[in-house]
Amino acid sequence: MINVKPVYEGAAQGDGVRILVDRLWPRGLCPVKEKVDMWLKDAAPSDRLKRWFRQNPQKWPEFHEKYRQELAEKAVCLDLIRESEKKGPVTLLYLAPDKEHNHAVALRELVESGAVRI
Repeated sequence: MINVKPVYEGAAQGDGVRILVDRLWPRGLCPVKEKVDMWLKDAAPSDRLKRWFRQNPQKWPEFHEKYRQELAEKAVCLDLIRESEKKGPVTLLYLAPDKEHNHAVALRELVESGAVRI
């Protein structure tokens, strides 16, 4: 089971392994206090793709596909998420303001669907 939530929302009992999937470390965030177990900055979309998307819901389908193509080259990140999921719940943490249209949501969908094969 993979959950997705904003990093500043704080840890909850059912989060399991909490993985930050943003390229930048959140300002003022203490990894111990916020219980960030792993930082997979390479799982984040490229700066170019992120700038192009800019959380625009109209670009979501195209962003999803372009991000899937980028993730195809990041087998190590996907491996770590899948291995963590085998042990229990996983929560992907992100910084984006939009809770429905962000790379962590796309990442969860792609990992769960098996759309990105290692």
